[in-house]
Amino acid sequence: MIKTLFFAVIISLLSAAGVHAQTKDETAVANAVEQLRKAMVDADSVTMDKLTSAKLSYGHSGGHIDDKAEFIRKIVSGKSDFVKLELPEQTVSISKNTAVVRHKFDALTNDNGKPGEVHLSVLQVWQKLHGQWVLLARQAVKTQ
Repeated sequence: MIKTLFFAVIISLLSAAGVHAQTKDETAVANAVEQLRKAMVDADSVTMDKLTSAKLSYGHSGGHIDDKAEFIRKIVSGKSDFVKLELPEQTVSISKNTAVVRHKFDALTNDNGKPGEVHLSVLQVWQKLHGQWVLLARQAVKTQ
């Protein structure tokens, strides 16, 4: 009886672990999100350019929308300066060549030399082009 119960528990745990396993594309998107997060903190324009679509629509929580050039320019210039940026509670969902990413966006900033703190909820849309995932759209809303 104890052996049967033990094996039932083990099988249940293994089944539950398999439910949360990421696909190859989900892992690739999560890696791209992490590379972009790091590039934003480091103000790495080369990596940001590589990871974003030419058609990027980058929506801020205040309503302003940046194109790709403006998104990169603001970070490189220090207008948007991320001292620390964390993206907790991330989920990735894939549908063919499109990925939907949701996460929290918790940052310490130093925009134009003025320290601040930001807490948002973010939706990102990534597109797989020529085998590479690139950010096509992003929209943030203030966390309540």
